[in-house]
Amino acid sequence: MVDHIDRVLLAQLQQDATQSYATLGQAVGLSAGAAHERVRKLRERGAIRRTTVEVDPAAVGNAVLAYVMVSSVSWMGDSATNFAAVPEILEAHIIAGSATVLVKVRTATTAQLQDVLRRIYAIDGVSGTQATVVLETLFERPVSPQVAERE
Repeated sequence: MVDHIDRVLLAQLQQDATQSYATLGQAVGLSAGAAHERVRKLRERGAIRRTTVEVDPAAVGNAVLAYVMVSSVSWMGDSATNFAAVPEILEAHIIAGSATVLVKVRTATTAQLQDVLRRIYAIDGVSGTQATVVLETLFERPVSPQVAERE
């Protein structure tokens, strides 16, 4: 379980994962060593999955964002590797409702999106797709470690 200090550390790291342990410690009233130990334990417990860089998709030529509802004729829960084999698929989720799987896709062009849809359709069990192309993203936010405290 994470406490208030852990939640503040997580929020600080989400804003800038390159901060020094001294800076992190200052934010929560701990020494650099104590902040380092807290972050190490958060990694060990899996609260911090990985440290990464957020890339602007348009800057690297992937400006087309689409969410694709995938219908199937069978259970798709065992098909994670098939969806993961399509590099343009950023996320895949088993969902409840009229579709079975929801995937998030990024491509450079709508023609490339069409190719991705063909490859999804070729996955065993897939019976149809319905793509929604995003015209503009109003905002995106990471999971907030602070939300649980507000409840």
